[in-house]
Amino acid sequence: MDLPVPSSRSREHRVHVITHGCQMNEYDTHTVSSELVAGGHRIVDTPADADLIILNTCAVRGKPVEKVVTMLGEFRKQRLAGRDLTVGMMGCLAQLEEGQEIARKFGVDILVGPGAITDILDAIEAVDRTHEPFWSLEFKDDLHTHLTPAPDTLTGFLTIMRGCNHNCTYCIVPQTRGPEVSRSLESILHEARAMQQNGVQEIYLLGQNVNSYGLGRSDLPSFAELLRRVADTGIPRVKFTTSHPMNFTSDVIDAVAEHENICNYIHLPVQSGSDRVLRRMAREYRRERYLEIVAEIKAKVPDVVLSTDIIVGFPGETEEDFGATLSLYEEVHYDTAYMFMYSARPGTPSYKHFDDLPRDVKTERLGRLIERQKVWSHRKNQRWVGRELRVLIREAATDSQYVVGHSDQNHTVLVPREQVGEMGLYPVTVETATPHTLYGTVAGAVPESIPLLMAS
Repeated sequence: MDLPVPSSRSREHRVHVITHGCQMNEYDTHTVSSELVAGGHRIVDTPADADLIILNTCAVRGKPVEKVVTMLGEFRKQRLAGRDLTVGMMGCLAQLEEGQEIARKFGVDILVGPGAITDILDAIEAVDRTHEPFWSLEFKDDLHTHLTPAPDTLTGFLTIMRGCNHNCTYCIVPQTRGPEVSRSLESILHEARAMQQNGVQEIYLLGQNVNSYGLGRSDLPSFAELLRRVADTGIPRVKFTTSHPMNFTSDVIDAVAEHENICNYIHLPVQSGSDRVLRRMAREYRRERYLEIVAEIKAKVPDVVLSTDIIVGFPGETEEDFGATLSLYEEVHYDTAYMFMYSARPGTPSYKHFDDLPRDVKTERLGRLIERQKVWSHRKNQRWVGRELRVLIREAATDSQYVVGHSDQNHTVLVPREQVGEMGLYPVTVETATPHTLYGTVAGAVPESIPLLMAS
C-alpha cells in the first residue's frame, strides 16, 4: 500500500482530465491525477493547454455518452488540423463494447477501464514508445489496496468498495464496475486520517452499494461499524452514498443517530413506488419494506433529510404504476429527489427484453413528478427558516453577491460574500428558502437585505 513513486519512464505531458458522472468518478480522477503528478506529468487547468486529455466517462444514461462523442469528435478535428494531442478515455463507458467502438472510431490512444486506473502511467509510457493504442480493461486487485493521497479540498471523496452484486434490469454498473469488492479497513482509515490531517472538513464514503461494505467477509467490519470508525477520526462531517434499501440495516441508522459528525442526511434510492415495476426492475425490496425503513429512519434520526432516485417511464409502467410513485412521494415527503426518464442502455436486460415507452409519455410523467417534488421541497425547506445550520462554504456562487455551501443535511445554502473571510464551516441562520436553496446569514454577522425568491 505504498504511495506512488515518481517515474521517469515517459516524457512529461501536460494533462487535463475531464470528469463526467458520479462522485466515484471524481475520486478516480483524483487517484489518476495523483498518479500522473507522481509520474512526472503536470496537470493543467484547460484542455487548450494540454497535450494529453483524458475523459473520465459515465455510461449510466445516454446523455453523458453523447457528450463524450461530441468531445472526441472535436479532438479528432484538432488532431487532423495538426494539433499534437494524445487522447485517453477511462470510466464506465471505457469498459463497455459501446465505448470501445467509440474509441476505435475516434482514434482514442488510451482506454483504461474503472478497474485498471492504476495502469495510467504504463499506458502513457507505452503510447509514447510504440505510438500504438493501449487498452487495459481488467479488474485489478492492486486498486483495492492503492492509497490515494489526501485532496487539497474541504470535501474529500473516499471509495470504500467497488462494484455491485445486485442486477437491476436497467443498470449497466455490474458490467462496468464488476462484482462487489470491499477495500481493507486499514486502507480506508489511512486515507480518512490523511484527509483529516490535511484539513478536509467533510468525507463522503462512496460505493455503488455503499452499505453492502464487508458483506460475506469475516475479516471486515460491517458498514455501520466502518461508519463509526471513520467518524472516530474526528473529521467534522461524514456522509455516504449510494445506499441500496436491501442492505440498509438498523445498525446503520443507529450509527447515524448516535454520532454527531455523521450527517443527518440519507440518500435512499427507491426508483419506483409500484411493486409491479420494482419486480420488473429486479429491485429485491417492495414498497412496504421501503416504507418500513423510512419510518425507522425518521423515528431514530431527528431532523433527518431524505433524498431519493426515481426512474420515470420504465418499460411497461402504466398510469396506475406512476400514480403509485406519486403516492409514495406524498407518503415519504422527500426533501429532494433526483428524477430521470428511463434511458435504455445497450447490454442491460431491460434494453434486450422490454419495449421502451413513447418519449412524450415519459416526458409528461417526469414533468408531473418534478412539480410534485418542487411543492414538497419548498415545504420541507421552509421548516429550516429561522434555524441555525452548520454550513461548509466551499466556493463563490454563480451570483457573485454570494458564496455557496452545503449544510450538514446537504441543503444548498447561499450567504452574502462579505460575511465570509475564507472557505470553511460556519454557523448560518436561515432567512428564506426556495425549493432548491436556503439563503442565510453567518451567525454574528449583520444581515443585509436578502432577496425573497419565489418558488420556481
